[in-house]
Amino acid sequence: MKPLAIFGTSSDAGKTTIAMALCRIFADRGISVAPFKAQNVSNNSAVTPDGREISRAQCLQAEAARVEPNHLFNPVLLKSHGNGSVQVIVNGLVHQNQTIADYYDSIGGLKLQVEKAFTTLRQTHDLVIAEGAGSPVELNLLHKDLSNSFVANTFGTQNILVADIERGGVFASIYGTLELMHPIMRENLIGVVINKFRGDRRFFDDGETIIKERFGVPVLGVLPFEPLNIDMEDSQSLNNYRQRLNGVKIRIAAIAYPGLSNYNDLDVLMADEELHVELIQAYRPLSGFDMVLLPGSKTVLRDLRWLKEQGLFAEIERFDKAVFGICGGYQMLCRMLNDPEAIEHDRPGSESGFGYIDDEVRYQYPKIVRRGSYDLFDYPALTGYEIHCGRMNQYSLYYRQGAVAGTHVHGIFDNDDFRTAYFKALHTDYRGYAYAGYRDAQIQGFADRVEANLDLSLILEALQEPS
Repeated sequence: MKPLAIFGTSSDAGKTTIAMALCRIFADRGISVAPFKAQNVSNNSAVTPDGREISRAQCLQAEAARVEPNHLFNPVLLKSHGNGSVQVIVNGLVHQNQTIADYYDSIGGLKLQVEKAFTTLRQTHDLVIAEGAGSPVELNLLHKDLSNSFVANTFGTQNILVADIERGGVFASIYGTLELMHPIMRENLIGVVINKFRGDRRFFDDGETIIKERFGVPVLGVLPFEPLNIDMEDSQSLNNYRQRLNGVKIRIAAIAYPGLSNYNDLDVLMADEELHVELIQAYRPLSGFDMVLLPGSKTVLRDLRWLKEQGLFAEIERFDKAVFGICGGYQMLCRMLNDPEAIEHDRPGSESGFGYIDDEVRYQYPKIVRRGSYDLFDYPALTGYEIHCGRMNQYSLYYRQGAVAGTHVHGIFDNDDFRTAYFKALHTDYRGYAYAGYRDAQIQGFADRVEANLDLSLILEALQEPS
């Protein structure tokens, strides 16, 4: 089949979730699907079976496609260090730390890596579904582009344009994007998808006619607004998370520092009807909570300083109930953290932690990137994954003493038995739920709603190679 690309009129138009839904829809029709994003910018990453690192979004799309995540799905990943510097990950492995300017200067070599990855996926799968980035018509950046016009023009993808009607100005955004689109991308455009529509679908009948007749583009579907409550694309999306609160028993203060990363660790907790998770983004008293959660951080030293400046560090020190740290948040529980070579930060430095754990953290390469089964907290074979450069002397995997606990392993609360036991110790009436079933139901339900509102026949016709 011809490759398919999903572009958007803007950031957050819904490219990731629509690509995810199409991965599930086509996979359930017996088509071997590979998701793809040439370059992603995200501190929310996942680990492949062979110990490589890719964006969490492409891992979600692989899950929807019912395939194992692969580093070829996201050949270039950028993780922010702050102050205009990034950690560049190529084919799932740390390449180097660079300024944004230096990164763009090396874009030619990265294009070769993108070509190799995409070509390999075309050889091993029936269909490649590529996700674009931001808008495909940022004219000042086209020569530096990896995910939009470069993919469309190099591989001749069939294209879908997603427009976010919730933002307003949907006609102008579609028209402007079409007018500025590269001729090859425009020639291969299958049609437009109107996303995040609220209200009575009939009220957009005239709008659909306008797009067809005045813009000369088919409308492939009008998708109702429906949030996907797993694997949020960015940390800001957490603020829009709809929690299912029904008989709340435990209140959790999740510290949302500026460098928050791998926030998908919050998904399983925010989906739990018995847990109320509040994001703490500035100082507030924590005495009304039952637990403080310190999630992952891409810039641990900087976020520790932020906690101290906000007054939250002292507030957590006074907190006399459960404290749990994950990865970067786990490292904060130690006595001292040292990054003398600026491995994880934009400059060398050290910072004192909470001191709950009598240990020190030192940041060094190689980065630990692995997933599998772990023996943690007296539980054998807990599934999870690690992504960190920080090393401890004694407590490399986990720690528990009294009310304080933590681990380097992401996904720890995805394990139903461990999660249920941990929260039952905080509230004896806590029941728990089956997260894996909930997660798949979220993916399948979202895909089913997209399929019900999309002209798949037109898309399939466009994807067929000539006989």
